[in-house]
Amino acid sequence: MKHSIALVVTCLFAVSVQAAEPLNIGSRRELFVDRTLVGDLQNATLKLHEPRLAEPLEKEARPHGHYATVLKANDKYQFYYRGDKDPQVTWKTHGIEAYHDGEVTLYAESKDGIHWSLPKLGLFEHPSFPAGNIVLMNEFLVNHNFTPFIDTKPSVPADQKYKALGGIAFQPHQSATRDKRGPGGLKAFVSPDGIHWKKLRDEPVVPEDWGKYFDSQNYAFWSDSEQCYVCYFRRFIKGMRGIARTTSQDFITWTPLVEMQANLPNEHLYTPCTQPYFRAPQIYIAMPTRFMDKRGAATDVLLMTTRGGNSYDREFTQSFIRPGLSKDGWANRANYAAIGIHQTSDTEMSMFLTGGRRYTLRLDGFASVNAPLTGGEFLTKPLTFSGKQLEINYATSAAGQVRVELQDAAGKPFPGFSLSDCEPIWGDHIARIVKWKSGDDLSTLAGKPVRLRFEMSDADLFAIQFH
Repeated sequence: MKHSIALVVTCLFAVSVQAAEPLNIGSRRELFVDRTLVGDLQNATLKLHEPRLAEPLEKEARPHGHYATVLKANDKYQFYYRGDKDPQVTWKTHGIEAYHDGEVTLYAESKDGIHWSLPKLGLFEHPSFPAGNIVLMNEFLVNHNFTPFIDTKPSVPADQKYKALGGIAFQPHQSATRDKRGPGGLKAFVSPDGIHWKKLRDEPVVPEDWGKYFDSQNYAFWSDSEQCYVCYFRRFIKGMRGIARTTSQDFITWTPLVEMQANLPNEHLYTPCTQPYFRAPQIYIAMPTRFMDKRGAATDVLLMTTRGGNSYDREFTQSFIRPGLSKDGWANRANYAAIGIHQTSDTEMSMFLTGGRRYTLRLDGFASVNAPLTGGEFLTKPLTFSGKQLEINYATSAAGQVRVELQDAAGKPFPGFSLSDCEPIWGDHIARIVKWKSGDDLSTLAGKPVRLRFEMSDADLFAIQFH
C-alpha cells in the first residue's frame, strides 16, 4: 500500500511539472533576487549579500547631496545632486518659498565612477559654487529632486536623449505660494547631453494631487521589457510613506497611478529608488530608504525587486545597508541611496550613498542561492532558452564545488548532461562556462523545456545566462 501511494504521488508530481508552462528566458541573464526561476531548494537558501564600503582613493570628497543620480554615458559617468545657495536657509528658518528658491542642481563627471571632477560649465554663476558646476537653477521646486535618465527608447530625438522629472506637490499650508508660483507636481525636462536642459512643457506632466507630496526622488526610465516609460514616485498610502507607479508612451501623458504593494506593516519607505539592473534590465532593483520616525528619524537602505506590475518582491526583509558604527549613519535621514548602479571594475559594481559614500558588490552579487559545506541542491522551474552554452556567476570555498544537470520537464536527465557527466566546478568567477564530458554545446536542447539541477557545497550561485 505504501508503495502504491508513493507511486501515485510521484506520477502526480510529474504531471504537474509537465503541465506547467515553461518560462522562456531566451538568452537573458537571470539573477536570484526573487523566486522567478526557483523550483525547489533542498538544504539551500536564498541569501542576501552585504555591500562593502569603499574607502576614498583621493583627498577630494566625492560629490554628494540628497536625491542624487549617477548615470553612465558612453564615455563618462555623470553625477547629479542637490545643493543649497545658503545652507543656513531652511524651510523652518526662512519659510518654504525661500528654501526652495535656494536649491540648485549640481553636476560632476568621472571617467571611472570613482574619481570625480567638477567642470566649469558656464551656465549659471553663484558665489557658493565657485567651480561653476550648476546645471539647473531658479526652477522653483524642481531643483529639490531633479532626477535625470538617459532615454534608451529606439529613435528618440537627439535633443531629447536625456530626460528628467523634478518637483513636489504643495502641502495644504503652502496654498498661497502655490497660487503665486503655479501648480506643483512633476515637471518634465529634456536635454541632448545631460548638461543643457529645457522644459518639455510648462505644466507638470504628473499632477500634484497624485503625489502627496512627491517629496522624495521620483525616477522614470524607458523599459525595454514593458515597452513604455515607467515612473516610480513617492505617495502616502494609508498614512505611511509608500510608492506609486505610472507609465507613459510619450513622457507627457501618464496612466492613472497604481499604489505599489511594497510596505511591511507600519513601515515607511522614504524613496522609491527603482531602476532597471544594467546587466539584466527585465529586473528592476529598488533600494528604498526605510524611515524609522520613532527612532530619531533613523534610516537604512533595503533591497526590493520587481519585474513590472503593482507589487515588489520582498524576498529579503532585512537591511541591505545598515547605518553602521559611525554616529553619522544614525543621524536624522542620513542614509539615501542614489539612483544608479554601475560597473566600476571587471568584477565589481558600485552604489552611491549620501555623505559621499560608495559601496561595492561583485557583479550580479545582490543575492545568491547558497548551500553549506554539507551540500544542498537547487532545481529550477521548467524553462526554455536560446543559445548553446550555460554561463554561471558563482563562488565556492576552497573545499566547495558546483555541478549542474539538465533535465527534461519530468525530471529525467538528458543523456550526456547528468550530474555524473558534469565536470566539477570550484573557484570564483563572474562568467564560467559549464562543461560536461561531451563538452559545453547545449544547442540540441535550445527551445525545449528543461530544468537545471545544481548540486552545491559551500557555494553561492549568483546568476545564470545561456549564450
